[in-house]
Amino acid sequence: MSDLTLYAAPMSSATPVACAIAELGVPCRTVMLDLAAGDQKKPEYLAINPHGVVPTLVVDGTPLFESVAIMQWLGGRYGVERGLWPAADTPERLTALSWTTWAYVSYGMLINVLNFSRSPHADAAWHHPPLAEEALRRLDAALERLDAELAGRPWLLGEAYSLADLIVACVITYSAYCGVPLERHGHVRGWLRRFYQRPAYLQTWGAVPPMV
Repeated sequence: MSDLTLYAAPMSSATPVACAIAELGVPCRTVMLDLAAGDQKKPEYLAINPHGVVPTLVVDGTPLFESVAIMQWLGGRYGVERGLWPAADTPERLTALSWTTWAYVSYGMLINVLNFSRSPHADAAWHHPPLAEEALRRLDAALERLDAELAGRPWLLGEAYSLADLIVACVITYSAYCGVPLERHGHVRGWLRRFYQRPAYLQTWGAVPPMV
């Protein structure tokens, strides 16, 4: 068993990692940072994560950052034996890596474009309504592809829930909070409702979102 320390902050990009750790039942110390106070920019934290963001998981003294990398590593290290991540050299492992990376990279990039182009939390000088409209169109098309993937099965990898569902569902949930409509995508909404009933989700997030 590796020695794990998670650097996190409430309701941040670290929360899906905390949810994954809860699903796996892995012993892990958690250090909560006060982002408003600038804890993530202090020299002692920058020595662990030079980007000055959360989460960071320190594994036996070595830092690992980026949420999707952390959760994919947790899946490979602990999830296989718990039935929550596909074994190496299986087709399901390739599917899990594909969809989880898609969620954070391809889909996540479109969320960032949407936020920069219209969010009240972004500088108004960056707002660009046509760009926001195009980002929403592309996000909807991406959700349509995910909806088709879920049409014939309850979970991303088949009949059994896995960390792949957790990773992708957390990103889709965040996008809904950012104003991406889910109404047209019934299979996605049903999948999210099933995910929100997971005890680990309720433990780390505390409530079922209203958008599904």
